[in-house]
Amino acid sequence: MATDQTSSDLKNASSSSCTSDFDNSNSNVSPYVRHDVFGDVFEVPSKYVPPISPIGRGYYGLLCSAVNAETGEKVAIKKICDAFDSRINARRILKEIKLLQSMDHENIIAIKDIIRPPKREDFRDVYIVYDLMDTDLHQVIRSDQKLTDDHIQYFLYQILRGLKYVQSANVLHCGLKPNTIFLNANCDLKIGSFGMARTDSDTDFMKAYGIITHYWAPEVLLNRSAYSAAADIWSVGCIFGEMMTKTPLFPRRDYVHHLELITELLGTPDYASLEFLQSDNALRIFEQLPQYPKQQLRDRFPNRSPLAIDLLEKMLVFEPNKRITVDEAISHPYLESLHDTNDEPICSTPFHFDFEQDSVTEEIIKELIWKESVNFINS
Repeated sequence: MATDQTSSDLKNASSSSCTSDFDNSNSNVSPYVRHDVFGDVFEVPSKYVPPISPIGRGYYGLLCSAVNAETGEKVAIKKICDAFDSRINARRILKEIKLLQSMDHENIIAIKDIIRPPKREDFRDVYIVYDLMDTDLHQVIRSDQKLTDDHIQYFLYQILRGLKYVQSANVLHCGLKPNTIFLNANCDLKIGSFGMARTDSDTDFMKAYGIITHYWAPEVLLNRSAYSAAADIWSVGCIFGEMMTKTPLFPRRDYVHHLELITELLGTPDYASLEFLQSDNALRIFEQLPQYPKQQLRDRFPNRSPLAIDLLEKMLVFEPNKRITVDEAISHPYLESLHDTNDEPICSTPFHFDFEQDSVTEEIIKELIWKESVNFINS
């Protein structure tokens, strides 16, 4: 998505009356039907036929499955309640919509529809329709199913293939973990949940969010604005290790405990390795932690191939500038049987998001999301 296009969208939304656009006729939309899903009301066009079944719940709201009667496709519908009560959350929703609309890749979840409400005054909740996947990687890891080396290679390759595309679009995912990676029964994989994504030029990453995961890199734990492409690689390394052991590598209690678990595995970094932090507070944290020698990963992951251990070691490097890149990882010998340069597309146009400034109000964001829903109706 080009910068001039997003700037034009912002200018038009700021200068026009929201009411005029919201009053556009819904004549192209099928009648709406209300469904009670365990006490939650889902109000969607009648083309989305029952069973409307819950498949997940998160901080965003409820995710349900349905069938699009017009196409026969099974879809997932995410309802985000009171989407415009917070500018931060509304901006995050708009960013995910814009970002996924700009991407086209087999390993990235696709938006199939944005459901506009039947009446202007009812536009409080946002419904986004996605590809329906059978499960997520978290559920697979937690199941009794054995993950063979072939499974792990194939899942890891697809994650890196999708991430290569994402990074080529100038985007950092910032939220990679097993339950943001979705799978079908045939092992096809798609990366989803781009609500925390940012571009390389963003400077306010996660300052307004209280979310911390087992999969964050040490530099992010110590300085949230330090997120880079290397941090996503760290997250992939954590997921890779978890697939091999079926337990999280760093089951943290808090961020200090998280750093201790990292140093317990990788060894306490020396001062030269900490120079990139440029923070006296960060140095003091490490001074207070116990001193650990580096563990041999082959001991932590017995019965795994030397190539798998080698790739994992290159992903879980403390210093981000010494971590393996996505291009290097996808071409690593561990993935040689799957790697195909001619079938690993990149994004031709970097993604830009021009709606971070404080002047972009909740009403402007509401207008922009409405326009996105109109595009689906007219397409």
